Amino acid sequence: MDILQLLFYFLIIIPSSIVHEYAHGLVADKLGDPTARHAGRLTLNPLAHIDLYGTILLPLFLLFVSTQAGSPFLFAYAKPVPFNPYNLKSQKWGPAIVAAAGPLSNFLLAVIFTLLIKFLFPIGYFPIKFFEFLSLIVWGNVILMVFNLVPIPPLDGSKVLFALLPSKFHHFEEQLERSGFLILIIFLFFGFQLITPIVHRAYELLLGL
Repeated sequence: MDILQLLFYFLIIIPSSIVHEYAHGLVADKLGDPTARHAGRLTLNPLAHIDLYGTILLPLFLLFVSTQAGSPFLFAYAKPVPFNPYNLKSQKWGPAIVAAAGPLSNFLLAVIFTLLIKFLFPIGYFPIKFFEFLSLIVWGNVILMVFNLVPIPPLDGSKVLFALLPSKFHHFEEQLERSGFLILIIFLFFGFQLITPIVHRAYELLLGL
C-alpha cells in the first residue's frame, strides 16, 4: 500500500471534498433551501461530512486490493449534502446551480493555491517540497472538478445536464438516474482515461506549464 497515495487522499482529497460538499449546502441555503443548515451540514467540520464506509473503509480496501494487482485505483465518496429542490427559488436552474457549486469550489481552491505558488515561489524562502505539496493540492482539486462534471448520476455534471435538456427528455433522465451508479462504476474502471487529458490540460493551464 503506497503511503504517498494515502497522504494525498487524506490530506488533500478529503479536505477538498469537504469544501465541495459545504459549497453545495451553502449555495442551496442562499437559494432558499435551509435543509443542509438544519441538518448540521453547513459546516467545514470533517465529522459532519465523512462517511465511515465511503470515505474511509472503501478507499482503503480499494487501495489495498488494486495495489496488490499492480494498478492502484481509488474511489470514495463523502456524505452528500441533503437539499430539497422544491425549496429552491428556481425549480429549473436551482438544482443545476447547487450542483455546479461543488466543482466551482474545487476550481477556486485550485486557483487560490496556484496564486499562492506564483506569489511565494519567487521569494525563494520555502523548500521545493513545500511547492510540490501546493501543486498536489492544485492537482487534486482539478481532478475533483473535472470528475464531478462528468454527466453521470449522481455526479454534479448530471444535474447540470438535466437542467439543459428539454422536458421531453424527462424519461431519459429517469432511466439514467436509475442506472447511474452502475454506469459510474463502469466509467471509473474503463472510461476514466477519457477525462485524464482534460485534467492534465487544466492543471497545466493553471500553473502555466
